[in-house]
Amino acid sequence: METILRALMIYLVLMLLLRIAGKRTLADMTTFDVVLVLVISEATQQALLGDDFSLTTSALAIATLIGIDRLADYLGYRFPTFSKITNSTPVIIMDDGKLLRHRMKRLHVNEFDILEAARESHGLARLDQIRYAVLETSGGISVIPRQ
Repeated sequence: METILRALMIYLVLMLLLRIAGKRTLADMTTFDVVLVLVISEATQQALLGDDFSLTTSALAIATLIGIDRLADYLGYRFPTFSKITNSTPVIIMDDGKLLRHRMKRLHVNEFDILEAARESHGLARLDQIRYAVLETSGGISVIPRQ
């Protein structure tokens, strides 16, 4: 039972911290971000298993984490309000060619991020070629070009 409670607490802590960190945290990972993820995974492993490194305890912790994640997915599907709490929503950051700077500032997105997405997805080179830009739930930016 202790392993299940540990897994539940770790899941909730990680979900909360990643929601606070924002969408862009894991969208484009740098070398340092990869190292940080490895350090977080080691700390998480120690918190999950404590001093018991048995196969049974590990399997129980993994099953609990997957079960909690599937339950959260189901609850988000069944109750849209729950989904808004656990998942982010897409945010328009450029509307009809105008940058929504207040949103961009809050989400830590700049013009260069939008232009990078525009180049990668549509080969666009200038902001005036973009009609809409949306920060997706994944942290990526979708661009809709002008006609």
